[in-house]
Amino acid sequence: MRVCAVSIDLDPIACYYRIHGLGEPPAALRDVVLRRALPRFLELFEKRTHSIHATYFVVGADVQSDAAGRGRLAAAARAGHELGNHSHTHPYSLARLSRPEIEREVGQAHEAITEVAGVPPVGFRAPGYDMSDALLAVLAEKGYRYDSSLFPSWPYYVAKAGVLAAMGIMGKRSGSVLVDPRSLLAPTEPYRPGRSPFRRGQSPVVELPISVSPRLRLPAIGTSLLLAPTAVRARLLESMRARPFFNLELHGIDLVGADEDGIPAALVAKQPDLRVSLVEKRRALEATLDRLALEYRFATLRDVASDVQREGRLHAA
Repeated sequence: MRVCAVSIDLDPIACYYRIHGLGEPPAALRDVVLRRALPRFLELFEKRTHSIHATYFVVGADVQSDAAGRGRLAAAARAGHELGNHSHTHPYSLARLSRPEIEREVGQAHEAITEVAGVPPVGFRAPGYDMSDALLAVLAEKGYRYDSSLFPSWPYYVAKAGVLAAMGIMGKRSGSVLVDPRSLLAPTEPYRPGRSPFRRGQSPVVELPISVSPRLRLPAIGTSLLLAPTAVRARLLESMRARPFFNLELHGIDLVGADEDGIPAALVAKQPDLRVSLVEKRRALEATLDRLALEYRFATLRDVASDVQREGRLHAA
């Protein structure tokens, strides 16, 4: 049986306003991901006939500013879900900051998440999938068990580069950045990096890349799976059977509804996944998980990393 780890990046809605150069979101929506999307994910996973314990990557500053959100995250941890570190303020340029700034971003989020979960996080995902030697070194020094930031998908990179170029032509500046292109040639299966996060070595931190399809390295993430026509989704899932490990990455916004949650038209016009109804996205996610449950056992990224560190490979029994 193959292994599937479901992870959700709980990026606040402000991140999407920054990506599209829209300024600050309405104050009433700043906590919409923790307030509306997180409970939907927890309910969906709880109601599956197959057990799913997911990994939620948490932005530290959101934990500190949202008391209700802290309660929901604490409940998720008590239910067996994993809380991972997604930096403190979600700077897309994190991998390019100075060493002290990286240490502060990782460290402050680490403390906030530890307080909520009751145990320190052992996994990290960088904003925007961007990694660097310095960021990997900080994670190793803090005793992290794994990183799950690399997304070695050249089609995704090309599409993103086109969007950023178009914004530049129109005189708009995105808060997002392009990843180090060396990541596009990184291994697609779990591995130990060297001093560089993009090559194999003997780092104590295991790299768990976000899944891409064999050969073409098409993105096999929530955005591509939930928005694709049923036939395309089925074909992409079929191609993933060639891999023993499916690192399925989702985002909180995947279960945000434009109508249900009052998302302004300005953001809906820019963000494709907000132009699909919440009902459709939920059905697509349920169908995806039910399909995977036929051939995969579900595990947290923490558990997958433990298998890789202990045995040098995935334990798929």
